[in-house]
Amino acid sequence: MTGTAGRVGAPSRSEYCVIACAEAWRGNGEVLASPMGLIPSLGARLARHTFSPDLLLTDGEAMLVGPGGEVEGWLPYRRHLTMVTGGRRHVMMGASQLDRYGNQNISCIGDWSRPERQLLGVRGAPVNTLNNPVSYWVPRHSPRVFVEKVDMVSGVGYDHAAGARFHRIPRVVTNLGVLDFDTPDRSMRLASLHPGVTVDEVREATGFPLHAGGGLVPYTREPTAGELRLIREVLDPGGRRDREIGAPAR
Repeated sequence: MTGTAGRVGAPSRSEYCVIACAEAWRGNGEVLASPMGLIPSLGARLARHTFSPDLLLTDGEAMLVGPGGEVEGWLPYRRHLTMVTGGRRHVMMGASQLDRYGNQNISCIGDWSRPERQLLGVRGAPVNTLNNPVSYWVPRHSPRVFVEKVDMVSGVGYDHAAGARFHRIPRVVTNLGVLDFDTPDRSMRLASLHPGVTVDEVREATGFPLHAGGGLVPYTREPTAGELRLIREVLDPGGRRDREIGAPAR
């Protein structure tokens, strides 16, 4: 691993988050990346610039675009739908709630018959999660988000996905670390910590028991000097990434 400290400045927490999001698309090949949120979008563009050059990016409407936003081609709705239902898209969504098996809620908080708060609604979450890989981005890891049981299943977790051919949740990235479901019962585990974060800190911010490899959890990989320059000078020169997780300015 190529170090960065002392040459372009030590990575910030938000830059570790960008790297962790980018890694979600490593090795995906020619699939459509659908990131939702600033840091996931920076991650997808960074992956396209570096280790995933075949990744397809869109303008969110009808065009395929390059990592700088330049138009590369047309993406008609029929082709988009074919990719969505055939496992050739990898979405990174947000979540108001996530439980230990990866069920996501973006619909309501509280009982469905009388919710305390109305949210976005399920939108495309069921189709996304049953038909193509879906990762998640949570900018503020807390017990309010990571709950024992979601109030409503919007995105489908491993315990509700029997028979779904393309269902997969590669990773959950938060401001504290990276989580995945690489366990015998497909329940959530702590895969890596962002530097400066402890296992106890993540456990305290999680509303259910979390697998943590006996407490021996690696750190999220450090960005290379080239990746940091891309993030800081090309992808996000205005530093919006820090504001998304409430990080102090460098």
